[in-house]
Amino acid sequence: MPITSDDDIRALFDAETIAVVGCSATAGKPAHDIPAYMQRHGYRVVPVNPFHDEILGETAYDSLADVDEDVDLVDVFRPSEEAGDIVDAAIERAADRGDVEAVWLQLGIRDDDAAARAEEAGLSFVQDKCFKVEHSRLA
Repeated sequence: MPITSDDDIRALFDAETIAVVGCSATAGKPAHDIPAYMQRHGYRVVPVNPFHDEILGETAYDSLADVDEDVDLVDVFRPSEEAGDIVDAAIERAADRGDVEAVWLQLGIRDDDAAARAEEAGLSFVQDKCFKVEHSRLA
């Protein structure tokens, strides 16, 4: 079951480095403004977007596998149809590097099968919730 309790969601805000898959360079888009909010609240944001070299003043990586620093949480701004592959990449990274602890699918993004795989791999999992809304409400 994906995380739904306030206490369990609040615990995810202890993350320090967040890889944002689908991070946008376009101000005004949620995939840009929410990572900018994360930065303003002290999180290290690592953008993952193969179409940009830099977003929000940070080096952008082509894929989660290309990120060369440790990542605590993977935040996903891609369509539900793409979420499963991204979750699988996070699971693989957690197994190989031991760094990813949680996956967060933003509001409107769901994949129950991926949730089950992530939880089976020992990762915390949130889906269909906005990081900014939940952080503003709980942190």
